[in-house]
Amino acid sequence: MNSDWFAGGLDGVEFARQRLGFEPDPKQSVLLRSRVRRGLLNCSRQWGKSTVAAIKAVHRAEMKPKSLVLVVSPVDKQCREFVRKAGEFVQRLGIRPRGDGDNDCSLLFPNGSRIVGLPGQEKSVRGFSAVSLLLIDEASRVSDECYRSVRPMLAVGGGDLWLMSTPFGKRGFFYEEWAFGGDQWERVSVTGEDCSRLDQAHVDEERAKEGDRWFRQEYCCEFMDTDASLFDSDLVRASITDAVLPLDLGRLL
Repeated sequence: MNSDWFAGGLDGVEFARQRLGFEPDPKQSVLLRSRVRRGLLNCSRQWGKSTVAAIKAVHRAEMKPKSLVLVVSPVDKQCREFVRKAGEFVQRLGIRPRGDGDNDCSLLFPNGSRIVGLPGQEKSVRGFSAVSLLLIDEASRVSDECYRSVRPMLAVGGGDLWLMSTPFGKRGFFYEEWAFGGDQWERVSVTGEDCSRLDQAHVDEERAKEGDRWFRQEYCCEFMDTDASLFDSDLVRASITDAVLPLDLGRLL
C-alpha cells in the first residue's frame, strides 16, 4: 500500500465531496477510497469510469506534491477527453488549468504535480519515471506491448496502478490480470444493474437490437470469447498440461 503521501489528508470520497462538489455512489466510493497498489475496475458502459478516474487522478496530484500521474488511453482523442475532464475538476479547486510546458496533453498543479495523458501506442509512452499513479483507461483496448512498456515506470517510488475498462473478449492483459493475476490485485466489478443512472428503457432497447452476447459484455461485464474463436478458450486452457513430455524429435529421426 502506497499511503505515506496520504497521512492527514482527505480520502478520495471526502475530497470529491468537499473539494469538488461531487457525490459518489457506493461503487464509486469503493474505487475512490481504495489505497491498494494494484487495482482492476471491470465496469458497464456509461457507468462513469472516466469521471471517477479523473477524480482519482486530481486527488493524487493535489494531495501529493510533485507527484506524476500518467493516464494512458487507447487513442489521442480519448486521452484529450480525459485530461479535459480532469481540468474541469481542477477548476473547482480554484486552479486555472494549464499544461506543463513539455507535454501537449497535460495539467500542471501549483504544488508541482502533473497529470499527463498519453495515447496507448508503445512508442509514445516511454520516457517517464517515478510515476506515483498510473491509470490505464479503456484497458481492454490498449495493446499488450504498451502495457509492458509502462509498467517499468512504477519501479522507482512504488507507484500505484489501476486498469479500468469494459471487457473486450478473453484476450489481452486486462483479461489476463482479471482472470489470472492473483491476489496482488483488488478487483471491482460494476454491472449495469449497479448503476441507477442508466435509462432502463434504453438499455432494454440496446439488448434487443445488439443481442444477448454483446449485451453481456457491455453491460454485464462478462468476458466473452471472440467471434473468431473456433474453440471455447476455457476448454483450451483446461486441456493444457505439463504432465506430457515433449517429443524428442532427434531420437525419432
